[in-house]
Amino acid sequence: MPVTVSCRTAKAAGWRAHLATRARTALRVLGVSRYELSVALVDDDEMRDLNARFRGRDRATDVLSFPMSELAPEDALPPLHRGAGRLLGDVVISIDTAARQARASRCSLARRLDALLVHGVLHLLGYDHELSPAEDRRMRRRAREVQAVLPRRRLG
Repeated sequence: MPVTVSCRTAKAAGWRAHLATRARTALRVLGVSRYELSVALVDDDEMRDLNARFRGRDRATDVLSFPMSELAPEDALPPLHRGAGRLLGDVVISIDTAARQARASRCSLARRLDALLVHGVLHLLGYDHELSPAEDRRMRRRAREVQAVLPRRRLG
């Protein structure tokens, strides 16, 4: 289950191993461990640019997902070929926004990054909390299931 984590800001450099380990666990729990995932940690400036370019919202946000498919959750995965992984998509997390959210909710940055990673991966799988209250509940329930298996301590 190849997971690539890039840190495009010096503030995020210490989180690479943590997120790689957590991403592999999340993919396993979600049943997509043979798919490849790319995770990028960026600052608010880069996140604002990405959000403006791809969502038309000129502000930083906490997480963006760029799936390789635009299908419904049960059909969202690209096919695997002869045991080789296929790219599930990219998750981009703003370390600046995550740190502010962690402080505001009085939780650790590790815990906040875990939540954003899981949220982003669920979006890659076709979950979308913005569609309806029922879909929001469905996505939150699945996120809790995944986060429940993640260790409470920071890795890496």
